[in-house]
Amino acid sequence: MDALAGLLDGPRARGAFLLRSILTPPWSMRIQDEAPLTLVALVSGEAWIKPDTGDAVLLHPGDAAILRGPEPYVVADDPDTPPQAVIHPGQRCGTPDGRELTALTDLGPRTWGTGTDGPTVLLTGTYPTQGEISRRLLDALPALLVLPGGALKSPLIPLLAEEIARDEPGQESVLDRLLDLLLIAVLRAWFARPEAHAPAWYRAHSDPVAGKALRLLQGDPAHPWTVATLAAGAGVSRAALARRFTTAVGEPPMTFLTTWRLALAADLLRQQPDATVGAVAHQVGYGSSFALSTAFKREHGVSPQRYRTVGA
Repeated sequence: MDALAGLLDGPRARGAFLLRSILTPPWSMRIQDEAPLTLVALVSGEAWIKPDTGDAVLLHPGDAAILRGPEPYVVADDPDTPPQAVIHPGQRCGTPDGRELTALTDLGPRTWGTGTDGPTVLLTGTYPTQGEISRRLLDALPALLVLPGGALKSPLIPLLAEEIARDEPGQESVLDRLLDLLLIAVLRAWFARPEAHAPAWYRAHSDPVAGKALRLLQGDPAHPWTVATLAAGAGVSRAALARRFTTAVGEPPMTFLTTWRLALAADLLRQQPDATVGAVAHQVGYGSSFALSTAFKREHGVSPQRYRTVGA
């Protein structure tokens, strides 16, 4: 499992929040739901995204934006339009002064807005949780990134727009997968752009030696890897692997493996509340609960049990 897959694994399993908004100007929504990651895609019309800190950005049809929370932001037909609705944690909606919301209403399955004939159609997908694996990816993203529609070259936005309002058996799973695919497509396209400044560990996946080693480590972290076995798997000498991996990734292979195992362990402790520390240790490549606990406390400052109950 690589970092992109790790970003999606937990939120997908829990179900991301997905909404289609159909809007007629003037309209404005303040989003303060504290979600760690939100994907916005514009199907038609125009929309401005205005973070609390930073410049407002205009979206055109086909554009996609990713917002890294928990900072609030405004989505509106114009940066100067006052918010009509405020979205709170748990997707609770109200007016800016706390009254019941009437300006935007339910228009059908996963759809709301000012009316079904509005010229602006906006898709919003919100991932409500964050794990240790996803943190490594999220930390590499700006607070707001916008990918022009021409850079995406994917039919996923119109396909998601078509599927989102359907109310059929299994539709939640269909939408989760489509949203995941769209997020991956946007991130891949973004990291390929020069202004993205993709982190070294992401760029290293394209290196024929370091990339193969990364896939081995991430695909089977519980394996008793050594530099020698990893070098054999990558088809190079130990010295060549150590040099190439450290240059491409920014840290030696065993250091990367330790960090990856501990990130996996942190997520598993939350995702599997009934699993013992020993069982989690076995899943990520530690020989005992004591070995995992020692390394985990050194990395996170708390024991695995403490992390499970209150977090780092």
